[in-house]
Amino acid sequence: MPHPLASSVLHGDRKALAHAITLVESQLASDQESAAELLHALLPHTGNAVRVGITGAPGVGKSTLIETLGCKLCDQGKKVAVLAVDPSSSITGGSILGDKTRMTELSRRANAFVRPSPGGGTLGGVAARTREAMLCCEAAGFDVVLVETIGTGQSETAVATMVDVFLLLLSPAAGDELQGIKRGVMELADLVLVHKADGDLAAAANRAAQQCQLALRVLHAGDGEIPSVLTGSSTTGVGIEALWQAIATRAAAMRADGRLAKRRSAQSTQWMQAAIHDALHDAFAQCPSVQREWPTLSAEVAQGRMLPHTAAKKLVALYRPEA
Repeated sequence: MPHPLASSVLHGDRKALAHAITLVESQLASDQESAAELLHALLPHTGNAVRVGITGAPGVGKSTLIETLGCKLCDQGKKVAVLAVDPSSSITGGSILGDKTRMTELSRRANAFVRPSPGGGTLGGVAARTREAMLCCEAAGFDVVLVETIGTGQSETAVATMVDVFLLLLSPAAGDELQGIKRGVMELADLVLVHKADGDLAAAANRAAQQCQLALRVLHAGDGEIPSVLTGSSTTGVGIEALWQAIATRAAAMRADGRLAKRRSAQSTQWMQAAIHDALHDAFAQCPSVQREWPTLSAEVAQGRMLPHTAAKKLVALYRPEA
């Protein structure tokens, strides 16, 4: 029997889509079973959207760019979904989820869907169920899915394992900013946009783009295609159309020569490996013998009487007594 939400999602019902994403994000065991049934029903209707990941340092203008780009795409008749990830407090675990307040115009568009999600404890700048949420959006008929990460950091690379085009935003002061950006993000970027290239910052943005292009030539020397570096401003709209053309052209070329299929296939395998890791972690944490000994061994480690590695091996042995 088909999942009760499936038909509504496939017909583009935004309320049903929101409920579907809430379901796949739930950590309740009963909801996870229902979510798996829903995703199984939606899966044949996915894969037709252009998936774009957007990252960059806090304050570089990710949300502003997404709103400007999203509105432009909506004006062209495209359906645009935005999956925005907000950081969660390490103390309370809560998130502000304020992206809709930063994308007020786009949120009001009939052919747009903006969904903020808490990052939780997930590394990589994305939420734990961003991949599943993306499939829901594709099944609902969205042509473009924009995934906004929390911000450039040491692990801000997970989004690259789930999108077709990975866009890195830099500020006009990128000459200094390049020093603070992790090499992994630069290596994975498919496109780079020097943002806020307007007014007095226009000249600085052009210089930053030239510096970044030189850095990418060195970084990608001998390993194929060098990412393009563009400049643009969400305030004036200059360069935003060129940015979308670069994204669309790259995605179309990858689809035509088979690279997109290979990339998505590899991403699905990585998704499976991540799911195995999560399932094993949950099973380990719920093991009764592990739960019994965890407080005692944690106290031993905290008081300096046992090495963390030793305690971990003891707990794993309890989970796998045959080992």
